[in-house]
Amino acid sequence: MKGGTGVVLSVEDFSDHLDEVTSAMGELTEVVGTEDDLGVVLGAVCDQVTRVIPGADLASVTVIRDGVPTTDAFTDPRAERIDRGQYATGAGPCLRAAETGAVVRVSVGTAVELWPEFTASALDLGVGSYLAAPLRVDETLSGAMNLFGFGPHGFNEVEEKLLDLYTMVVAATLKSARRYLRARASVDQLRQALGRRAVIEQAKGILMAARGLTADEAFGELVKRSQRDNVKLNDVAAEFVADVTRAVRPK
Repeated sequence: MKGGTGVVLSVEDFSDHLDEVTSAMGELTEVVGTEDDLGVVLGAVCDQVTRVIPGADLASVTVIRDGVPTTDAFTDPRAERIDRGQYATGAGPCLRAAETGAVVRVSVGTAVELWPEFTASALDLGVGSYLAAPLRVDETLSGAMNLFGFGPHGFNEVEEKLLDLYTMVVAATLKSARRYLRARASVDQLRQALGRRAVIEQAKGILMAARGLTADEAFGELVKRSQRDNVKLNDVAAEFVADVTRAVRPK
């Protein structure tokens, strides 16, 4: 087997690259477990993939939001410039991978035929080989993992399979992480809602005890104050409870 640089890959070498994928999986899990910023996570992904794929000199991640592609992470400004060239012309390996859901492996000769304008600008930066894999996490996060190689080697089938494997791992890890973050956000929202409810119930109880009101009458009194002062009901209740607490606290 030959790597993207033309170097023969032995069975042992290939095994080592699989070990790199396994190691990257562990590193990515650690990053996702401690970092909520998607840009930081994707930056780590770019750094990892250039180690995983032998012929990758540059890497970037394209994310498509509302049909508009942007580069959210890259290892080198040249990778971002190449991506912008694809976005400007509306065609290129990363866009094709994102649109078709298939890995795109292209040498400079094929790229010139398919995307002459884009390829010319990439060649000016010394890049002549392209490898892109679709990155589909969920309904709100999709795009492509993009690799670029100096020279015309066009990557090879082994590197294509390695990228496909790595990208699937990235997608699965990000999907799990986003589910966890959404679940955590829901729990936080529920906790806040219960806290607000508790304050309102406490204020109602004080009004009921102090003025002999029913639960509905006490709640209505709080609503009136909220509307009169143009203040949220929870804030009115919290302020009322605080005032009463200060008034009865021993001096």
